[in-house]
Amino acid sequence: MSETITLPMQLSQVPEPGGQRRVGPCTLVILGASGDLTRRKLIPSLLHLLGDGLLPDDFTVLGVGRKPMDDASFREEQRAASGADARLWERLAPHLFYLTLDLDVPDSFAPIAERLDAIEAERGAERGRLFYLALPPSVYAETIEGLARSGALPRRTQSDPRWARIIIEKPFGTSLETAVALNRVARAAVAEHQIFRIDHYLGKETVQNLLVFRFANAIFEPVWNRHHIQHVQITAAEAIGVEHRARYYEEAGVVRDMFQNHLLSLLSLTAMEPPATFRSESVRDEKAKVLKAIRVDGAVRGQYGPGTIAGEKVPGYRDEEDVANDSPTPTYAALRCLVDNWRWQDVPFFLRSGKRLPLRSTEIAVQFHAPPHLMFPLEHGERIAPNVLVFRVQPDEGLSLCFELKVPGSGMRIRSARMEFSYEEAFGPGGHDAYETLLLDCMAGESMLFLRNDSTEAAWRIVDPVIAQWDHEAPKHFPNYAAGSWGPEEADALIERAGASWRNP
Repeated sequence: MSETITLPMQLSQVPEPGGQRRVGPCTLVILGASGDLTRRKLIPSLLHLLGDGLLPDDFTVLGVGRKPMDDASFREEQRAASGADARLWERLAPHLFYLTLDLDVPDSFAPIAERLDAIEAERGAERGRLFYLALPPSVYAETIEGLARSGALPRRTQSDPRWARIIIEKPFGTSLETAVALNRVARAAVAEHQIFRIDHYLGKETVQNLLVFRFANAIFEPVWNRHHIQHVQITAAEAIGVEHRARYYEEAGVVRDMFQNHLLSLLSLTAMEPPATFRSESVRDEKAKVLKAIRVDGAVRGQYGPGTIAGEKVPGYRDEEDVANDSPTPTYAALRCLVDNWRWQDVPFFLRSGKRLPLRSTEIAVQFHAPPHLMFPLEHGERIAPNVLVFRVQPDEGLSLCFELKVPGSGMRIRSARMEFSYEEAFGPGGHDAYETLLLDCMAGESMLFLRNDSTEAAWRIVDPVIAQWDHEAPKHFPNYAAGSWGPEEADALIERAGASWRNP
């Protein structure tokens, strides 16, 4: 087969920015504000939202952490970490405050409630409260109970202008049992509409555009089913190792870290039925139906050994700091999933994720059936490539469509062509980071991109048996793939059962 031609896709018209909603007055309380997430994601996201004019004039950030700091030192620490433009930082800094508090001490949450009461007395009582748990998952339950008991996090109706909401980072539990228990604690404290379980993948532009692509273009819905689609591949590849997260990763492994949340969320968006309306509950209902219909029909695990990535030698997983030298923790997994419903019966969805792969890339590849009858004369061993539609989630957000064309000339020669669309080329750089989108949605009370309790529990029901089996059976040989490769050979055999091969980005 000759090489692929790449054809750029053009927008007929690039709309002017607009349509973004502003939110009302609120206070964002970051619990664990002296940590890495606040410096890398939350404060930079607030800076960008402020620069775009999307934050209310009267918003406040109250950082809460164990590290001794006052308002001035907290502002200086965040300024240094953000590297923000001086004029923009001067606009944000007066809104930042800090409270030193050891949340491990029982009944230590009263100062948060007192500080919020003081802010509301000074700036107006009709303002929302948004709590972000940038904390270790092991303290989620105690923190939610403490906030509710102190009065800082009250139960409120959806229409109350003094709304109160809580953002819970992943992982939401470590198993179905722990997720059910955490849901029970959260819903005893507040109503379900106040709980926002965050998955930052769902805030990415390409993921959101998947819904628009499917349901705003009538030509795709008739072929979005088992009659036309041969299989779907969802890949989340990471070039990095475990870095400073080894202690967490030794307990979690790749399935808890990537599959239960990110990859199953992408699968549910790809396979869901059209919702009746573009409203949060309608969309989340359809996603939940998909998750409840999934079963795993094959699983492969792997662990990386020493290798080379981008010309640099890197150690194996068992040589990383804080990792046991006989660790059975998988750093790679590939699952063959089936969705038992009318639309997708017998169409395999292949999910894979791993660390120390050749590059960082997340994509959804939808491969269509090959033509049922091949009438064109082809040379010996030549074949017509099937059509493939690819949604690139990161790092280069966009999509591509592969199809076949005749090469000009007197003979019948066929070549693959690929039409490419890039968000950055079409709209320019500077789009919103996923955390910006999700923070803004939460402030506005828009829950479409957040996980509901039934979806979270359904996802654990899918992966729990895989984790349990692997915990019961020691791996035959680890490490079983070299850093810089695309994973173990067993993963190739898993997808070859469907007459396919992995699409490496």
